Amino acid sequence: MNVHGTAHKVGDHIDTDAIIPARFLVTTDTRELGANCMEGLEAGWVKRVKENDVMVGGENFGCGSSREHAPIAILGAGIPVVIAKSFARIFYRNGFNMGLVLLEIGDDVSKFSDGDDIEVDTASGVIRNLTTGVTVQAAPVPPFMQEILNAGGLVEYARKKLA
Repeated sequence: MNVHGTAHKVGDHIDTDAIIPARFLVTTDTRELGANCMEGLEAGWVKRVKENDVMVGGENFGCGSSREHAPIAILGAGIPVVIAKSFARIFYRNGFNMGLVLLEIGDDVSKFSDGDDIEVDTASGVIRNLTTGVTVQAAPVPPFMQEILNAGGLVEYARKKLA
């Protein structure tokens, strides 16, 4: 998958309650959750996002509870990829299970700023900052994980395999 969009940078230790506060957990509707994405960080944050933009997180992105609503909210906001210094382990697994691409890039996260024009090739793990000309190499998403992502997440993948 290739994604080209604007970087939306957030800080370290962004927890799942910042991504989608508990008061919005009364639905599993992707668009409704997306409309409230990052409300726990900043009211109206999602209004800056366009389809195929990329979230850039710091250290321990997605810490906190194990709610699957958090990656669903990010997807519902139109963001198909999150790159970060590091991810909380349960969020990392939930992200792929829900169909959200997560690429861990360590300290190279400092090479991206809010508003940068970036391009991500998830198959190769290449992330290009078109604003600055910098290229970063993340570990590529393994082919079997790409199949899960292309199916729309683990449940859809299993449905297709069992059909």
